[in-house]
Amino acid sequence: MKIGVIGCGNISSIYLENCQSFAEIEVKACADLHRSKAEQQAEKYGVPFVYTVEELLADREIEVVINLTIPKVHAEVSRRVLEAGKHVYVEKPLAAELDEGEELVALAARKGLRIGSAPDTFLGAGIQTCKKLIDEGVIGRPLAVTGFMLRPGHERWHPDPAFFYERGGGPMFDMGPYYLTAFVQLLGPMKRVTCSASKAYSERVITSEPKYGEKIPVETPTYLAGTIEFQNGVIGTLITSFDTFAKTDYPNIEIFGTGGVLRVPDPNRFDGPVYLKKTGEDEWLEVGLTHSYDYNARGLGVLDLVRAIRENREHRANGNVGLHVLEVMHGFHRAAEEGRHYTVKNQCDVPRPLPEEKKQAKS
Repeated sequence: MKIGVIGCGNISSIYLENCQSFAEIEVKACADLHRSKAEQQAEKYGVPFVYTVEELLADREIEVVINLTIPKVHAEVSRRVLEAGKHVYVEKPLAAELDEGEELVALAARKGLRIGSAPDTFLGAGIQTCKKLIDEGVIGRPLAVTGFMLRPGHERWHPDPAFFYERGGGPMFDMGPYYLTAFVQLLGPMKRVTCSASKAYSERVITSEPKYGEKIPVETPTYLAGTIEFQNGVIGTLITSFDTFAKTDYPNIEIFGTGGVLRVPDPNRFDGPVYLKKTGEDEWLEVGLTHSYDYNARGLGVLDLVRAIRENREHRANGNVGLHVLEVMHGFHRAAEEGRHYTVKNQCDVPRPLPEEKKQAKS
């Protein structure tokens, strides 16, 4: 299936590298508002055509478009793709605003098109192995989950970090999708949330190149401490921060069950390690990965979408999951602003786990 890519910034390299390696996908064209970026990526990854956005949307051979633009225009670009009659897969989050996400999912349904949303890291070997262990009852009945994403801000390393501090940015919208999507895969959809939030600074100073010394106004909370009630009764805690300026030893995710504890790997990665501690045991046991894709396989969600179209089934990183996660993130912010619990109305099904198979490294 021939696909196109809109947005040739920092994240596009790994998508282009992987999508060019998948046998079922051919990247025909890429586009960017800055044509030189598209030309550079096309040459580097062997993409035959560099288009304007209009030319890419008009190409009838292109059936799927990967939207890698910045978050505040995710909805606008995805809407144009759908209106052009093409399926779309968008980098996280699905949209900046909740109503935009709802409109996109509804538009795709009306037009009989697929909409997919990153992250697809939950399809990697690490989280799929954890899913298998939970489904097999290895830790008994899950009772609670904790997640920690604690780090300094992107102004230290990202070449253009301003959008991480705009509305629709911040640690929850940047990294929350990885954690919350993993939560959905492992524990199911969420019922309601509450949160406290703050920001340490009203502006940040860029210390990376090429914008070293420029100041960024901070428009969104940079520390959020949220709690979650899942539909199945599990209680969750998720803390996301750009205000943690020293390394901590908190685990990424731990799931506590009636029969043990499961330490889930970084949900921003596809690999492990996975650790298990059974009730009554003192030491962690590293569990071997049971599934494929233990490398940086970004674009796997696109591959699954393409296969799902051909097989007439639901794709796993689908719009309903993306919309559910988007609403939960907005729910955290609204709960913090309004001092209340927020009930999540857009629900989703748990994505079907990938079949177990001998894990494969990248060829």
